[in-house]
Amino acid sequence: VFASDLYCFSDGGGAADKIRLIPQDFFAELCEQIIQHLNHKIPGINTAELCQRIQTSGVDINIGDLAKVANTLSFLFSTAARNNLSTEELITSLGSGVSTLPKHAVQVIRHVWNEQGKAIAVSEDARTTATVGQFVDMKWKLGVAMSSDTCRSLKYPYVTVTLKVADPSGQITDKSFEMTIPQFKNFFRQFKEMASVLETV
Repeated sequence: VFASDLYCFSDGGGAADKIRLIPQDFFAELCEQIIQHLNHKIPGINTAELCQRIQTSGVDINIGDLAKVANTLSFLFSTAARNNLSTEELITSLGSGVSTLPKHAVQVIRHVWNEQGKAIAVSEDARTTATVGQFVDMKWKLGVAMSSDTCRSLKYPYVTVTLKVADPSGQITDKSFEMTIPQFKNFFRQFKEMASVLETV
């Protein structure tokens, strides 16, 4: 079953071709982050930050391709954990299912799975409840709109909020939105209500 699972996901998306582009040290870092995410040690994989560092090193890869690789590896590790595969069984399955993987990628997968793979806790409950994103961080700033093409003098205050969220697959994304001051006051009031309810729990 595992080999056929690998064949199905490797055919559509060309993950192996994208993996060839990623230098070994960055690929190892990506695998480590995925294993840590699957072990619930970190909320998600920051593909945007990793992609920027890979591009700075001179490799031409976009965030969409890196996200596909991350999803493929996450599927690989979680499926291997569900099937309780040893390192050698995983590598053998990789050889039969995804024969186009570069040698350095197979070496990294072997090392990471050998060191940390057995620790992945894949319970049915954890998988079925992970259907919504997980909050990672929040930033805000106060701004004032000075003018627009229809109004010369606005002096209109607003609050910009950026939420960092890990989606169920582990990809970390930023979600930004603006609020008027009355909207922000309502937002703040609801947070205070949540805090007071949590104190009673």
